[in-house]
This record gives sequence, structure tokens and C-alpha cells, in this order.
Amino acid sequence: MNRVLLATLLIVTIAGCDVGADGAPSATKEPAEIGAAQAEQTEPAVAKNDPPPAVAPPPVPERTVDKSFDDLKFEMAEGERFRLELLTDEIEALEGKSIRIRGYILPPPQKRGLKSFVLVRDNMECCFGPGAALYDCILIEMAPGKTAEFSTRPVSVEGEFAVEVFPGPDDTPLAIYRMTGQRVK
Repeated sequence: MNRVLLATLLIVTIAGCDVGADGAPSATKEPAEIGAAQAEQTEPAVAKNDPPPAVAPPPVPERTVDKSFDDLKFEMAEGERFRLELLTDEIEALEGKSIRIRGYILPPPQKRGLKSFVLVRDNMECCFGPGAALYDCILIEMAPGKTAEFSTRPVSVEGEFAVEVFPGPDDTPLAIYRMTGQRVK
């Protein structure tokens, strides 16, 4: 994990052989016989009234699903230590899935060409800093060759979601969600 990203988060919190008709190996065949034999082997006989053979449909690409930070919430009492068992089945089902989520980019040290950043629920006018909810941030690492630009406006991030605990200096998690970002709009 990028040190700057973790440092930023720390500040915030203080993916055969040929066989004849009799079953014996055949001797030599004339070229015309070979061609006919090959045609018999490769082209099955189809009656005029038979339906066409079933063809498996092509695989459907995985769809990106829209989620919000509300979908990432789970019950956790104030002062309780985080345990993976606290996550809901719905959150666990998102593991490895492509999601799209809106939030704000926590102001990073640089403004352009971001390869990683912290996506937060809101623009820090409310509930960030010490005591912020653990499920209100996602560490974003852009996919190779992809970057993002800082914006003070809300952004939409698409990418593969994962649950990954990022422990702080005292082993208290700084973050528990990560995404490999494909697109930021």
C-alpha cells in the first residue's frame, strides 16, 4: 500500500488411426475415399426437419453495480474493535465485484495524475477526523495506466471492490475497504 495514501488516511483518522468398416485398420484408400471419410467424420448428418444444434450463449460480461456508502454500513458499537464477522452478507457478496460509488476525494498532496487516493463519504464538513465511521472511506488504487484528477466536487469511481484491513500504528484499522479504480468521473 502506498505510504502517502496510508499517511493521508492516518491523518484523517488519528482480485487416430483410421479404421475400416469391419473394425480392422484399413489399408490404403484412394484420395476420393479419404475426402469422403473425412467429410463423414466432420459433418454430422442433419435431417431437413431437425432443429439447429444448440449453441451456448457467449458469456455475459460482469455488470458494474451502483452502490453507495450506505450499502457499506454495518453495525458496530462505539469503541468496539472491528472484526470481519461484523460485515453483512451483502458487503461480503461485493468482494471482487465491479461497483460504481460516489464520494469525495480526500485532498491529496498532488492534484493531477493520482494513482491512489482516499474516497470518503462526504466533504469533511460533518463526520471526519477522530471518531469517523470505519465504513465511510475506501482506499482507491488506480489500475495500471489509469490516473485520476482531484476535484472538490463529488466523483464517481468504478472498479473492483475488496475488503482488506489496513491496520494503523496501534493495530486499530485505518480502513477496511479497497478498490482498484478503472474510471473516475
